[in-house]
Amino acid sequence: MLPDRKRRAQAGFSLIELLIVIAIILIILAVALPKLTSARRYAQEMAAVKAITTIHTAETQYYSQYGQYATSLTQLGPPTSGNPGANGAELIDKELAGGEKGHFKFTLQPAQSGYALTVVPTDTSSGGHTYFSDQNMAIHQHDGTEPASVNDPLLGQAQVQQAQQQGK
Repeated sequence: MLPDRKRRAQAGFSLIELLIVIAIILIILAVALPKLTSARRYAQEMAAVKAITTIHTAETQYYSQYGQYATSLTQLGPPTSGNPGANGAELIDKELAGGEKGHFKFTLQPAQSGYALTVVPTDTSSGGHTYFSDQNMAIHQHDGTEPASVNDPLLGQAQVQQAQQQGK
């Protein structure tokens, strides 16, 4: 009888061993989760910046074809029916033409000298930055929830300013 009891005791994991493994997994998750969230937010912000450059390219093509800048994203998107034209030039995808892509809201408005594009996150988990750009193709970044403007630093300069402030 003694050999059977010994075999049963060695057959599985004890409760303490399982709790230790679960604790180790939880510690790893606690360390990795904030970095994962930060990486996801950064990826979403870079996708928004890429979409801004896509809109700039589409606006340039639209201007060369129709002699003026598009005043709305729907003019750059696919036509509602028929062939591409001034009201649907098919230069950007349907999702971006709808004004939302990758947890960011894109707003294109006519401006005196061309167009103005503002990009804001649809929720705070998508990013802590808003963006502004116009026909000059410079992308301005604002830290916070307020919409960016031409007065905000250019993309890339904001990070340099933050690093300089942290170094002081």
